[in-house]
Formats: sequence, structure tokens, C-alpha cells
Amino acid sequence: MSAPSRHLLVVANETVAGRSLVEAIERHAAEGPVRVTVVCPITPPREGYVVYEDTRRAAARRRLDRTLDLLREHGIAADGFVVGSDPVDAVRDSFAQLEPPPDEIIVSTHPEERSGWMRRNAVERIRGVAGGIPVEHVVVDLKSEGGPANVLVIANETVVGEPLLDKIRERAARSPASFLILSPQSDPSVSSHPDAERRLRYAVGKLRSEGIDVHGEVDHPDPYTAAMHAVRGEHVDEIIVSTFPGEKLSSWLRGNLVERLRKDSKLPVEHVEVAPEPVGAEA
Repeated sequence: MSAPSRHLLVVANETVAGRSLVEAIERHAAEGPVRVTVVCPITPPREGYVVYEDTRRAAARRRLDRTLDLLREHGIAADGFVVGSDPVDAVRDSFAQLEPPPDEIIVSTHPEERSGWMRRNAVERIRGVAGGIPVEHVVVDLKSEGGPANVLVIANETVVGEPLLDKIRERAARSPASFLILSPQSDPSVSSHPDAERRLRYAVGKLRSEGIDVHGEVDHPDPYTAAMHAVRGEHVDEIIVSTFPGEKLSSWLRGNLVERLRKDSKLPVEHVEVAPEPVGAEA
């Protein structure tokens, strides 16, 4: 009689297609029959802001499908899904919903200095949820594996400007990259920002139609705070800031935003200036 399959739960988001994670799963499979369930948590929107979750979910789904295809090619029974929760809640929900429940868990993160999950102590919290079930932590360094860079773009009214769109196109052509565009808004008490949403939807749609992996978010009114929240909560490799030219037109430049982000994020920051549309010009 053949040995029963062990149920392996894999929890990963941006690192789900990483070579180190796939090799860890294959190592478990070499020890005996396994059934693999891969869960990709995506961060839910913060209350009061608008997140284009469909683009973030679609990007996670594409990464997940690449991994599932690779595992199946190696004869490993694998399935998976994208969930709108943090990794700890995703594991808790998996124990409640999966049948049979997992026998082992693999949690995959970026290296500690670039991992929002590690900063939130997610691995140890998952071990607490798992009880006595073994939890393996796999670190995936996408940069050394040649994976895509995560580029944070901060832009409001200039988000549809051709100089910014061209900068994103140029960066996407240089090497693999995924882009998150944040559009800070002036009134955090208002949940709907139709003009900002329209601009953001246009920019995201245009770039995605050209094959660029991009999603967008209407975010905290202060651009520095919005950017640093993203840097601390997600994996960010580079930042692009788009403003109107000169301090006379740009309050962000008057507030020394670009230099503050260079200093405090310790990441490469590019600055793109976009001239305002002439009065009476078509939007």
C-alpha cells in the first residue's frame, strides 16, 4: 500500500514564483507523496482609501499560476488561490476551510531587510497559529534570482503626464519590474476621489495595455507618509516621484519630498517633472 500524501500549505505572495521556494517544495515532494496548496495573501485596502485590488489580485494570480504550472510539470499535485487577507489570517482560514488540514507549512518571504511580513513578525505569529504543525521559513531573494524589481511611483495630478508614463515605460524596458502607483489625495475623510480615480484608472489601463505589470492606489494625503507606509509595509526596490516643475508650482518640492525620501527610504529615487496642462486644454 502506498504512503498517504502529506498536505503541504505554502504561504507566499511576491515570492511565490521564486526559485528558492519552488526548490523547497520539490525537496518536500522528494521525501514522499505530497499535495500542495499555495495561498497568496494580498494586503487589503486601508479604510478610507481606494485600492485597485483587481490589478493587485491579477498580478498575484499570474505569479501563482506560473508556480502551479511548474510544480505540476514536475508531477506534484498542486492547487492554490489568492486571498484578501494578511498571511496570519490566511493560515488561520486555511485550517478552518481546507480538508484535510495541512500537515506542514512553508512561509516564503523576502530577505528581512526588504520584507513587510518579517517586520510584522508574521512567521512567528504563523507558528503560533499552527500549534505543533511544522512551519518552515524560506527566504527568497528575487534580486539575486533575477526576479522583477518593485518600483513605487508617487504621483497625483501628473500621473497621466507623458514624461511620467515614458519614464515607467523606460524602466520596464530596462529590466523586469512591477509598478505600484500611489496618488495621495487632500481629504482623507472622503472615500471617493473621482478625478484622481479617473486619472489613475487611465494611467494603469494604458500601461497594462502595453504589457507592463502595474497597479494603483488612491492613498494618504501626505506623499511622504504614503511612500514610507509602502516602503515599510511592502517590498520596494526603487521610487519614482512625479511633480509639477519647480517649487512655485509644486508643494511637494517646497516640502523637499524627493530628498527626504532618498534619505529616509535609503532607496534609489528618481524625480520626473510634468508640466501642467494649459488652461482650457482637453483632459
